[in-house]
Amino acid sequence: MLEIAENGRTWVLSGPTSSYAVHLTEHDELLHLHWGPAIALADAEELAARPLPGASSFESQLDGREEYPVEGGPRFARPALSVRTPERRGTEWTFERYDTEGDELRLRFRDGGLAITLHYRTRGDVVERWTTLDNDGAEPLELLRADSATWTLPEREGWRLSQLHGRWAAESRLVRSDLTYGEKVIGSRRGHTGHQHLPWVALDTDATEERGEVYGCALAWSGSWRLAVAQLPDARVQITGGAGYDDSGLLLLAPGESFTTPVFAGLWSDTGYGGASRTWHTYQRTYVIPDADQDRPVLYNSWEATQFDISEDQQEVLARRAAAVGVELFVVDDGWFGARTSDRAGLGDWTPNPDRFPAGLKPLADRVHALGMRFGIWVEPEMVNADSDLYRAHPDWVQYQEGRKRTEFRNQLVLNLAREDVQEYLWEQLDGLLSSAPIDYVKWDFNRCFTDAGWPGEAYPQRLWVDHVRALYGLLDRLREAHPGVAFESCSGGGGRIDLGIMSRTDQVWTSDNTDPLDRLAIQHGFSQIHPARVMAAWVTDSPNTQLNGRVSSLRFRFVSAMAGVLGVGGDLSEWTEEELAEARRWVDLYKEIRPLVQHGDLYRLRPPTGGLSAVQYVRGDETVVLALLQAQHYGEPLPALRLRGLDPTASYECLETGEVHRGAVLLHHGLRTGLRGDLDATVLRLRRI
Repeated sequence: MLEIAENGRTWVLSGPTSSYAVHLTEHDELLHLHWGPAIALADAEELAARPLPGASSFESQLDGREEYPVEGGPRFARPALSVRTPERRGTEWTFERYDTEGDELRLRFRDGGLAITLHYRTRGDVVERWTTLDNDGAEPLELLRADSATWTLPEREGWRLSQLHGRWAAESRLVRSDLTYGEKVIGSRRGHTGHQHLPWVALDTDATEERGEVYGCALAWSGSWRLAVAQLPDARVQITGGAGYDDSGLLLLAPGESFTTPVFAGLWSDTGYGGASRTWHTYQRTYVIPDADQDRPVLYNSWEATQFDISEDQQEVLARRAAAVGVELFVVDDGWFGARTSDRAGLGDWTPNPDRFPAGLKPLADRVHALGMRFGIWVEPEMVNADSDLYRAHPDWVQYQEGRKRTEFRNQLVLNLAREDVQEYLWEQLDGLLSSAPIDYVKWDFNRCFTDAGWPGEAYPQRLWVDHVRALYGLLDRLREAHPGVAFESCSGGGGRIDLGIMSRTDQVWTSDNTDPLDRLAIQHGFSQIHPARVMAAWVTDSPNTQLNGRVSSLRFRFVSAMAGVLGVGGDLSEWTEEELAEARRWVDLYKEIRPLVQHGDLYRLRPPTGGLSAVQYVRGDETVVLALLQAQHYGEPLPALRLRGLDPTASYECLETGEVHRGAVLLHHGLRTGLRGDLDATVLRLRRI
């Protein structure tokens, strides 16, 4: 809901439980008024009537209060917008007008030839903000920095910052720390979202999992990015974020050109971190993720079974075993195309290897379909090997610096996707591939960061950082429109490209290359702070985990760990015993029963994976399911009881595993003790309202 004051200078956007308000002063200063519990327009107007504190020679009365700080004038806080023209640098804007379209509010300002439009929209209790910059003048404008938004928090003492940090194979780990004076900056200068940080932060003063105020922000951008959390000298806190890591130059806008920043979404919750997470999850399932109401199928991926040594017959053997355990989607990973017998060759040549697939992919895809499964493939379109037909024909199509060595990681280079000829080549290759066989699913990988981000001959080569991402989005949008039955998964060496931007164009994401079920608990716990189980791909692989750490774990533990998201199987099924295959079939059947709860239900984190017992709960309608995993038990200590959440306290629930009947405030004792028998053990408990 949007409310506007009679004088057209105060605006209030409200969701079911929260409000966001801004005010324009008589001097065209746009001030932040309120973000938090729901208020009325009259409350916002009362806030707007309060005078600003007096300015001094050393402090600005605008800092910490301005809605979208620009560079220039009486300001010292980090600017969200920094513009350079041939004559000057900075912005001195005036208000032109506001307008609305549906539930969207637009506030338009001008500085000479630059038109600046601030956009606002509520999606439930999530506020989406973004900015459009139009060059209506006769001279080019350089955008040194163009952040999506600045978020202002209310005056509080003792703020605590939550973030998700990591590295390859250890992504999305949650850390909370006291916020101190100055700035905390996180981001990526790698050309993609990165394994090191997810573009999300949250702040609280005393919140728990289920109680207390939480403010959270998440950026919808899949390239380099930056979030800056600043506690200013007067203790006010602002969060500024957007595309690009530094201020060296983002884009050059020629006359008539425009740039629209990515969405920077924010939410307020008074139901703790659990409530904030559930709000984020509902927002993404409702407004961000394509076809989010559809169940994601149980997947088998052949990579860990075969690596690069693949053939059509061998894949069919794996497909038959996968179908026998109930798999619904069979995926051929790396090695099916070009001269791809190792990671040294073939990237860029997206045609089936004639020795391995003499008649292309269609015969295998047809046999997979005949087994009752969908068929998928792996691609890495943004990369090229030096040993490839593409690179030999077009060595200038990669990112490189003139006169410098071309750096290779994993024996590959990054294609300059900002080039229109590269975009058209990839469209022709991928459209042709998806038209050549009944392909239902594409795992889209990105296995190295930008290093030599140069573009010889281009007048403004810095633009490749932004235009690469815009071209990626355009290519995915075009492919989805042309092939609406094809689902896409975002992968980047695991969790290196996970954000709201890529999620708006893909059906699920590969959370981490680390498939160890114990390590995955912390990764999945952090991931769930912002993103829903509906997109979180998780595999059951072989034990011991030879890919990473050699840990031995039971099939039971591996399955329950992976059932917390979109279940997949990635082990070498040709080596599994008949007993293991039969057990796997039972787990897959159980997952299909609880899948509607896991993928579409409300998540409650009952116990974090900090050692001992960890548990997550999913609630949907009259049903709930608990996944409990015992990491270790020391000195014969008894298992703690689990108090379930989100149930009707007046109703009774039956545990299907034990037959016990519980009231709505359920404490699970017996089911845990009978289901968990030792270290690295796990159990699934289902309850239904009676």
